[in-house]
Amino acid sequence: MAYRKVYDAQGGPLVGEVLHCSGGLDLDWNLDKEELQEPGPNMERMQMQHVDCQRSGCSDPGPDPDPELMEPIQPSVSVSPHGRFERLQEDPNYISHFTRSPALKGQRRVHCFLLRYFLAAAGLFVLGLLIGWFTHTPNVKPPVPPSDSSDLLEELLRRIAADKIDALQRSFSSLSDESEEARAKYLYRQWVGLGLTDVHLSNHTVLLSLPGSTPNTITDRSNHQCFLPNGIHCDQRGPNDIPKQQFSYAAYSAVGTLQGEVVDVQYGSVDDLRRAKDSLNLTKQIALVKLGQAPLLYKLSLLSELGFGGVLLYIDPCDGPPGRHAWNQAFRVTLNPGGNPATAGMLREAGGSLTSLLVQPISAFLAKTLLSSPSTGQGESCIPLGMPPNTERKEITLTVGNQLSSKKIYNVVGYLKGRRNPDRYVLVGSRHDSEEGGGASAIMNQLIAALTEQTKQGWVPDRTTVFCSWGGSALGNIGSYEWGKDNSVVLQSSAVAYVSLNSPVRGTETLRATASPTLLQLTSDIQKTTSFLSEAQFPVDSPKTLDPLFKFHETIAKMTAEAILRLVNDAVLPFYPLDIALDVQNKLKEKSMVTPSLLSSASSLRDHAAFFQSETMRPANDPKERDPSHIRMLNDVLRDLEKSFIIPQTPSGVYRNLLYSLPGKTPQFSILRFSQEAALHCSVTSKSVKHNSANKEVLCHSTMNQSLSLILRAIRSAERLVCFGLDLFENYQNDAK
Repeated sequence: MAYRKVYDAQGGPLVGEVLHCSGGLDLDWNLDKEELQEPGPNMERMQMQHVDCQRSGCSDPGPDPDPELMEPIQPSVSVSPHGRFERLQEDPNYISHFTRSPALKGQRRVHCFLLRYFLAAAGLFVLGLLIGWFTHTPNVKPPVPPSDSSDLLEELLRRIAADKIDALQRSFSSLSDESEEARAKYLYRQWVGLGLTDVHLSNHTVLLSLPGSTPNTITDRSNHQCFLPNGIHCDQRGPNDIPKQQFSYAAYSAVGTLQGEVVDVQYGSVDDLRRAKDSLNLTKQIALVKLGQAPLLYKLSLLSELGFGGVLLYIDPCDGPPGRHAWNQAFRVTLNPGGNPATAGMLREAGGSLTSLLVQPISAFLAKTLLSSPSTGQGESCIPLGMPPNTERKEITLTVGNQLSSKKIYNVVGYLKGRRNPDRYVLVGSRHDSEEGGGASAIMNQLIAALTEQTKQGWVPDRTTVFCSWGGSALGNIGSYEWGKDNSVVLQSSAVAYVSLNSPVRGTETLRATASPTLLQLTSDIQKTTSFLSEAQFPVDSPKTLDPLFKFHETIAKMTAEAILRLVNDAVLPFYPLDIALDVQNKLKEKSMVTPSLLSSASSLRDHAAFFQSETMRPANDPKERDPSHIRMLNDVLRDLEKSFIIPQTPSGVYRNLLYSLPGKTPQFSILRFSQEAALHCSVTSKSVKHNSANKEVLCHSTMNQSLSLILRAIRSAERLVCFGLDLFENYQNDAK
């Protein structure tokens, strides 16, 4: 489970990353009425009505009924040309059509006398009917919501059970049609039946990179032995092995055949590449690279600059979870940073790939064979895989036959509307595009069922929950990226947080959650960095095989339910600015890399954030001091604070949010780490890249200063926002009293 801040004005997906407060977007939305808007008046008209309401001082009218089910309200008073409340008799243009006649005066009195008796009799009759009705009608009281938030949470968690998730999973798995379209339509029907409003089923035609008709192969030219990605010989495969071998590929890799020597570059760091460059000619060779320690796309960009022609990826068993042996397991990766490559203009003209490299994942067993490595074992005594000194490098032939295909992917989006702040969205996302998505869909349906049951009992959340099931997630979060791009304007102004259930249960060893700094206090079991081993996608067991009793699914569902409840119901968002300030200072501990002005700004941000959190957020949580207008302004400051640290451009594969760290023992701004590596990389690539070498050297040496400038600007921007919030609430306590 992950929690993450929603990306702002950047081209990234809605995942990865939970609490991704936003992890997981290039948020440039043009809001379509069918996407994030309830039926009836458009969003602009609703905003105008809200402004009019504020100006006139009207009170909160409560939840609005569906406008499409309401009849138009007719004015109760005729409107004259001179004003609604002007008496017609005072209008000089008014002429009466009635004339008085003395002869008819007595007749009118008789008629009035009879009419009075008739009306009195009718009134008594109606009164008797009403008395009889209320006497014999049972007294049915409307449902009463739980008395406080703790009761609400207890009731919500009580309705989440492993057997219910199991039943939902079996129903999802029993679909006769296993296509993504069938899965999406099934979820659409389920969500409508559970009571979500404005449930939408949308599709996008995208360019997918899929396995070829035959598995990719690696051939040892010295003995002409052909291997499949998992390490077995090509002539030993059975008919049941082909689907598993086809699963192992790198989506959007270049395709073709390449002959070259295997070069051990370990994790592909600058130091690893420098050692390889000093002793070898790397042009058109095939790098053998371990996943981990840095983003895959960043490593591939370095390897491409050095002239490599192919890359074999593997996971060192020493890096894997204890007790989990994956020697013979190949896997899948995607080289797509997000979205539809065809519309993003990212595909290379030749071959339709996202890189010039032929990329293929392989098992640790095959990597050991190609390296002639003696490494065995796992755990504390594990020896990492590596090519022994003075070992003759193997020459191999790498064949990659991926295929491109235009296909439709589907997204399902439904809304549980809030009352006081319906224009503030907490997004909850999962996937349905593979077998791995079955467990996620079951958890999502259980959450929706539990929450909508509470609304039937009278509970209405403060903010709106947006439930999203994405298609195309495995090949680059395509569905979430495209939906976010289409709706970016609304997300920028209204999205509060994104809760990811992309792959909620991957194993049974450890419960881990990731969150952005503002939400660290909301997660009970938090891990500040994530492992890039998660870039590998293995063929997964069914949820039933992985978790037979569905107890892990139940735990994840309950944790997610509590997080959602806090995000949609807390008067003050559970975001903590002081945690951001402390995280910034923690990342600047390496004094040799930073300037005095940077340290001074970080210290000032901490002081202001601490004062803001204690003097403003604390009293705002007191029900006696809750002024709705102040609370809304406060929440907007809390929501936008982390956006100060989002930058427009970073090295390939690196987070645009400066606060998201990379794996490592020492916390550090990732942009500083890669700036250091860029400066070192200059000396490695300057010899291999002949053209524009002078310009490249100037660019590399200026990278560190540019990165420090970006960090300083982000810290000062965050501090100005906190000070702006303090100015807003300078007289908060006096006004509240």
